[in-house]
Amino acid sequence: MLEFPRWKYFLILAVLVLSVLYALPNVFQSDYAVQITGNRGAVLDDALKTRVSGKLGESGVKYTSVAIEKDSLLVRVADAETQTLAANALRDSLGEDYTVALNLASNVPAWLQRIGAQPMVLGLDLQGGVHFVLQVDQKAALEKRVDAYVEDIRVTLRDARIRYTAVDRRPDHSIVVTLASDADPDAARLQLAKVMPALTVDESGNRLTVLIPDSELTQIAGRAIEQNIETLRNRVNELGVAEPVIQRQGNDRIVVQLPGVQDTAAAKRMIGATATLEYRAVIEGNAADALATGRVPPEAKVFHRRTGEPILLSKRVIVTGDQMASASATVDQNGQPAVSVTLNNVGGDRMFEFTSANVGKQMAVVFTERIPQVTVVNGEEVRSFRVREEVISAATIQGVFGKQFQTTGLAKAEAEDLAKLLRAGSLAAPMDFVEERIVGPSLGKENVERGITAVLYAFLFTLAFFAVYYRMFGLITGVALLFNLLIVVSVMSIFGATMTLPGFAGLALSVGLSVDANVLINERIREELRHGVPPKSAIAAGYEKAGGTILDANLTGLIVGVALYAFGTGPLKGFALTMIIGIFASMFTAITVSRALAQLIYGSRKKLKSVAI
Repeated sequence: MLEFPRWKYFLILAVLVLSVLYALPNVFQSDYAVQITGNRGAVLDDALKTRVSGKLGESGVKYTSVAIEKDSLLVRVADAETQTLAANALRDSLGEDYTVALNLASNVPAWLQRIGAQPMVLGLDLQGGVHFVLQVDQKAALEKRVDAYVEDIRVTLRDARIRYTAVDRRPDHSIVVTLASDADPDAARLQLAKVMPALTVDESGNRLTVLIPDSELTQIAGRAIEQNIETLRNRVNELGVAEPVIQRQGNDRIVVQLPGVQDTAAAKRMIGATATLEYRAVIEGNAADALATGRVPPEAKVFHRRTGEPILLSKRVIVTGDQMASASATVDQNGQPAVSVTLNNVGGDRMFEFTSANVGKQMAVVFTERIPQVTVVNGEEVRSFRVREEVISAATIQGVFGKQFQTTGLAKAEAEDLAKLLRAGSLAAPMDFVEERIVGPSLGKENVERGITAVLYAFLFTLAFFAVYYRMFGLITGVALLFNLLIVVSVMSIFGATMTLPGFAGLALSVGLSVDANVLINERIREELRHGVPPKSAIAAGYEKAGGTILDANLTGLIVGVALYAFGTGPLKGFALTMIIGIFASMFTAITVSRALAQLIYGSRKKLKSVAI
C-alpha cells in the first residue's frame, strides 16, 4: 500500500545535498572592509600593502588583514566604527590615485565558491546601503534636444545642397533658418519636413521657422527621464552593484537604492560621473605659443595630453560617445589595452566622411569625465561638477574607416572602465542629488536578526503544535518544514535573488502554506482511519486524495505571487519572489518528502495495527 519508487529517494537525497551545499554560504558572515582600487593605472602591489599597513598603524586603527583580492586591496576590520576610521585615514594619505570605499568582504570558503555557491543577496533594509533621490534637469534635456535638431537641420541642408546663411534657435525652442538668396525655400521646407516629420516648418520669404509642438516637448522630457533610468540601471549593473532599485518618482525625479554600498561619496561618483570619448581633428600650429599669448585660432581649442603637453584641436566634434552602439575592452595588434568601438549609422557616416577627406592628417581622441562634487560653504552643501578632459591619443589617419575601429592609449583598468560606461550609455539630462540617506549596516544587521528570530519562532511554534496534535506525523511535518526552509534559502542563493525584510514575511508565509498542505494530508488520513480503512491504506489514500486539493490551493497562491512580482516594485517583488519559491518548495516537501518519511517509518512493518496521528 505504501510503495514508494526508489528513484524518488535518490531525488530527495540529491535535493537535500544540493540544498545544504548552496545554503551553507549564508552561515559565513561577511567582514567589514575598506576596499582600495587604483585610478588611472595606479598599481596594487606589496609596496601599497606596506604603505596602507603603516598608515593604519600610525592612526591607531586595528585591522584583521590587508590583502590583494581580485582587482582591489581589502583591509578587513572588526566592526563598522573601525571601518569608518580606517577609510578616513586612508583617503587622506592615498589621495586621488586610489579610490577608498566601504564594503563588506565575503568569508565563503574557496571550495564553495568554485561550485558557484554564494550567500543570498541582501536588500538595502538588511545589509545597509545608500538611498538617493535625483532631480532630472528637464530644461537641459530640452536644450540638448533642440541643439541636436539644429545640427540635424544643418546636415540635412548641406546634404541636399541647399545654401543657408544661418540656423538660429530662439528662447521659445523654435529654430529660424535663413536661406541664401539663391536657395529654393519650397525645396528646403519639403526636405526638412521629410527628415523631421514630427516638427512644423513655416515658410516666410527666404526664412523658415521650425516649430516643435508641445506634445513633442512633453515626449522629449518624458524620454529624458526614461533614458536616464535605463542608463543608471545599465551603469550600476556594469559596475557590479547587486539588485539595485532604480525607479521613477513623480514627473522629474529618480529613486536609486544601492544595497551594500555604505560610502556616499563613492556611490555618487559611481552613478553620477560621466565618461565618454570625443574625436576631434588636430589643428596645425604651436599650442604652447597660442596658450602663452592667448592667440588661439578661432576654430581651435587648447587641450592637454596626459603628459601635460598642450595641443590644438578643432572645436567641432566629429563623433561623441552618444553615437556609440557598443564598446568592449580588448588589445590592439601590439598587445596594448584598447577599446573596440562600434558607432551607430549617424556616427559611422560622419567618421567615414571625415576620414575620407583627411587621410594623412591627425585625429585626436579626447577622454572627458564629468565628476559630481559636494563642498560645504558656510555650513551648506554646494553641488558642482569637475570636468576632466585629456587627450589620450593623437594619431595620423592611415586609411578610411567608418563604424568600427579601436581607441588606444589607455591603461588596462581605464580601458575596462571606459568600455563599461560607454556601453551603459550617456545621460539624456543632468541630474542633481536632492536627497541622500544611508542605511547603516548595524541597522541592517538588527533587521536580519529580527527576521530570523520571527521565522524561527514561527517554525518552533508550528513544530510544537504539530508534535502534540498529530504526534508522529507532526514530527514528519516538522522535518518537511525544515527541508522547505532549506530549499528556499538555497534556491535564492543559487539564482542571486535578493532577500529583503518583506522577503522574511514571504518566508514565514511559505511555512504557513507548507503547514496547510500537511494539515490537509493528516486530516485526510484521520478521516480514512475513522471510516475503518487499514492504517497503511489510510496513509496511502491520505496522500493520494489530498494531492489535488493541495495543488489547487497552491495554484491560487502562485497566481497571486506572480501578479505581485510582475506589477509590484521594490518590497512587493521581494515578498512575491520568496513566496513563489516557497510555494514550489512546500508542494515538493509536503507531498513527496513527507510521504517518503512515512514510508520509511511505517512501510517496513508487515502488520500495522495503528498510526500515531
